[in-house]
Amino acid sequence: MAINLKPLGSRVVVEPIESEDVTPGGIVLPETAKEKPQKGKVLSVGPGDRDDKGNRISMDVKVGDVVLFAKYAGTEIKVDGKKLLILRESDLLAIVE
Repeated sequence: MAINLKPLGSRVVVEPIESEDVTPGGIVLPETAKEKPQKGKVLSVGPGDRDDKGNRISMDVKVGDVVLFAKYAGTEIKVDGKKLLILRESDLLAIVE
């Protein structure tokens, strides 16, 4: 997916990975019963923050990484009908390897 968003500072744009709509027992879950996603794919990464001397602090994540993030973190936006999140790097909990 080509994205025309370039986050600023230490922010990243993440596409949430939705959970399954059906439980292992075959029960279909309605939208209201689904958990808010906490896993997503990084689509775009900002340049990073600056330290006290003005030097860039490089980001720990890169485009294509699958990450875990805090449940209610970030700002949700819609681009071309897709839900995306803009998160601070500090809201990211881990990189899934």
